[in-house]
Amino acid sequence: MKLQPLIAFTNLRRTRVGTIRASTCGTCLRIAALIAICLVVFVSPILSGLGQQGIQHSSRYAEASSTPGNPEVIVVQLNDPIDAGSSGMMTRAISQAQSQNAAAVVIDMNTPGGLLSDMITMVDAISNSTVPVYTYVGNASLAASAGSYIAMATRLIFMGPGSEIGPSTPIVVGGTGLEQNHTEDAMLQLMTSLAAQHGRNTTAAYNMVIYDIAYSYDSALRYHVADRSSFSLDQTLQELNLSSANIVTISESPTEQLISFLSNPTVDGILFLVGVIAVTLDFLHPTILLSIAGGVLIILALIGAEAIQGAGTQAYSIILPLVFFAIAATLIVFEIKTGHGVMLFAGVAVGAVAILLLAYQVPYSPSPFGDVQYLEIAMLLVAGGLLALYVRWVAKSIRTKPFTGAESMLGKIGVVYSEELAPDGEISIDGVIWRATLQAKGIGKVERGQRVVVREVSGLTVVVEPEPIKQKV
Repeated sequence: MKLQPLIAFTNLRRTRVGTIRASTCGTCLRIAALIAICLVVFVSPILSGLGQQGIQHSSRYAEASSTPGNPEVIVVQLNDPIDAGSSGMMTRAISQAQSQNAAAVVIDMNTPGGLLSDMITMVDAISNSTVPVYTYVGNASLAASAGSYIAMATRLIFMGPGSEIGPSTPIVVGGTGLEQNHTEDAMLQLMTSLAAQHGRNTTAAYNMVIYDIAYSYDSALRYHVADRSSFSLDQTLQELNLSSANIVTISESPTEQLISFLSNPTVDGILFLVGVIAVTLDFLHPTILLSIAGGVLIILALIGAEAIQGAGTQAYSIILPLVFFAIAATLIVFEIKTGHGVMLFAGVAVGAVAILLLAYQVPYSPSPFGDVQYLEIAMLLVAGGLLALYVRWVAKSIRTKPFTGAESMLGKIGVVYSEELAPDGEISIDGVIWRATLQAKGIGKVERGQRVVVREVSGLTVVVEPEPIKQKV
């Protein structure tokens, strides 16, 4: 009998074995979830880069040392999609060329195209420039889609072996047939007028827009879509009698690169969803860092949405995707209440639809969605599934009673072990003897062998009451 208090004390220790097991498994799921997030957030941009038809972003020309008295040439490295970032870079380069009285601006081009609104901004900047602007499409490089209009706006187009220009058909993602026709007619007028202005083949330019034709290096020179052949940027400068010029190379600034990154509707939507999920997870296991990170991601996503839609056709076109993102965020946050993982995954699924809607009614050339983008969305859904399982496990761990400890005693059934409880005595619970006292002193006494229910634990003593008598039906 003297060992019984020791046994009881051992039983009351807060070892929480079940919680430790839950924590171990939860850690594994947490690692898997974080890996999934990293894959979606960081691998997606890499996949996007690989999907841009083999574009190489390395600079082909090193900046030369300045020689007094020699003319200055601004070389613009247009090696990225046409978006708000590259548009800002182009206008900045032309403004700098004009302010410094540069001899020329040469666009070193290798682009798959992009947003038509930003392309038009760049075309206007080139057309209004007081400094002559030329295009060099290097070996195995592209002046595709929106890039073909920019090249066509310059005074001369130089192309290297393996390069291509076009196709130039615009795409209004999710637009009506009427919207598509209006956009196509406007771009056809722009392309043919630019070709005529610089003495190029207007029929070939017409085919680039209407029939989605791309011209290779040989055919572009044969049909006079391009003006001259050039095997390098050095040769291009020699052709322009600028081989002795001081070269100033301009590429996207960090701010412009960030805007370009956020202008991708797939990346933009993923950032928003990951931000909302991070804030939601902070309610389940509070760490202020998750909330801060989630808030930053949401702000970046909103900046990206503005960059995508700000120069689009209709101001109301952003309303529908924002509504879907709001629904997705509501579902994800509601997971705090349910804890089953279903709401979180449903929110991610609705968010995937919102990503598609984010590009709707905005004219592109080419379409911003392809196999790579659909793969990114699939990865997002997989990550959402892993996060749903993780949230389900965390919520279950929070709700589960500990297997050992004082809390686990509540509600257990014991049998009076001493002669009686009047009101103190001893009871047996699962073969372990406990000191016990009746919860209500006015009950009187409970005889040996009768069953009682544990209602409270006070130190090494359990507070009990007689088990309620079940009524037979």
